[in-house]
Amino acid sequence: MDINSQNNSENNSAVNLKNSAQSTFHNIKKFMTELLDIRHDTDTETTVEEIKKEISFKAHNAWILIFSIFVASIGLNVSSAAVVIGAMLISPLMGPIVGVGMSVAINDVDTLKRSLVNLGVMILLSVLTAYLYFLLSPLTKLTPELEARTYPTILDVLVAIFGGLALIVAKTKKGTIASVIFGVAIATALMPPLCTAGYGLAVGNMEYFFGAFYLFTINSIFIALSTFLVAKLLGFPLVRYANSQRRKRISQIATTIAIVVMIPSALLFWELLNKEIFVTNATSFVNETVHHEGTEMLKVASDYDAKMIEVYLIGRPVSLDVISSWQSKLENTEKLKEVKLKIYQGADQSSEISERLSTEVRAGILSDLYTKNQEVLQSKETQIQFLENQLAKMTTAGIPFDNLSKEIKINYQNLTSISYSYTLKSNFLKVDTIPQFKVSWDENLTREQKKAKQNAIKEWLKFRLKMDKIEVSEF
Repeated sequence: MDINSQNNSENNSAVNLKNSAQSTFHNIKKFMTELLDIRHDTDTETTVEEIKKEISFKAHNAWILIFSIFVASIGLNVSSAAVVIGAMLISPLMGPIVGVGMSVAINDVDTLKRSLVNLGVMILLSVLTAYLYFLLSPLTKLTPELEARTYPTILDVLVAIFGGLALIVAKTKKGTIASVIFGVAIATALMPPLCTAGYGLAVGNMEYFFGAFYLFTINSIFIALSTFLVAKLLGFPLVRYANSQRRKRISQIATTIAIVVMIPSALLFWELLNKEIFVTNATSFVNETVHHEGTEMLKVASDYDAKMIEVYLIGRPVSLDVISSWQSKLENTEKLKEVKLKIYQGADQSSEISERLSTEVRAGILSDLYTKNQEVLQSKETQIQFLENQLAKMTTAGIPFDNLSKEIKINYQNLTSISYSYTLKSNFLKVDTIPQFKVSWDENLTREQKKAKQNAIKEWLKFRLKMDKIEVSEF
């Protein structure tokens, strides 16, 4: 083969390889487009109409909201997640929030006004209903379900974002996916924060009120923001106005609202993300570094705003040199360089440390002990109940022993006593549980007479109790 032929062959191979790569890339791109593209199955007109219908808040929706708030408040009051979930399924709160995001996206100022008014009325009615419930309820203890709704975390924001995206995508599909809408209603948890806000008002704790309302506001903003973004990406048609000046002004208002919502939301997300990262890094540092022989760690508290990690220790005192080495290591840890480490020890006698150990730590210890003891007691009570039920089955098994004994005495005058129990028998292949009756007779009966009467009693008991395996023996 000459040099030209060889070069042509190599060029053809390179061209074929390039064409093959381009074909493969094109096929992958086509597959991913068909897999993820939702525009061809989106019904924009029907979606907008349905969202507008769900904004309305009067008559049936008002009563549904009131009743669902009562149900959610009861669930939070008794710390029942199942009851809270049930309340979230029937709540109509989601409609106006989605309406806000959609109306801003399509420049529909009338729908925006109606959504905001209905949302405000819903919030007011929800908080008022929860306030009245907790004000009249004899149970005012802060349950874990209530406490979990008193402050927002980065997880709440992420759930609101992705839940809102799932909701609006489900609504835009031809033939709305109801199961997705129900799932989002549960995941985003709009009602429990409003109920907790009502609880805060009822018990006079404004920190709970503002924390819970803050959580609700975050969820609502990010659900509306997700709706806005999806509507824009799918190219929902803008509302047309005959007056060009009015159209321009409304477009400017919608843009301003979008910017006002998006910028603080992004800052809030960043702040919560940094706080979550700080807590994770602080906890990891303490678990890896703060160890000392003969010392037990009771509690760790991380304060993002004060840039402080507080560790409560009990047991053998830790020297200042060791604590200084921990602080030095903390200063050399990435993302924790400006954080201070404060150690509280049980051996310290200062009034500040003594007071904090005696209040915060002791309360935590007692709470943990109480919880563990309750779990142990509950477990033992369950075992006792199970054993009692098993014993009842073994001793009676539905056999009317009192009536049987009276009937046998009528038929066998020479019988002086009878007892009844279960006997476990094994042939080393299986174990059988056999009812066993023991009898005693007058001494004037012969052995043969006693044997005959026992056999007769045995056959009668088999017939009477409809059992094949029964034993009758003499004491």
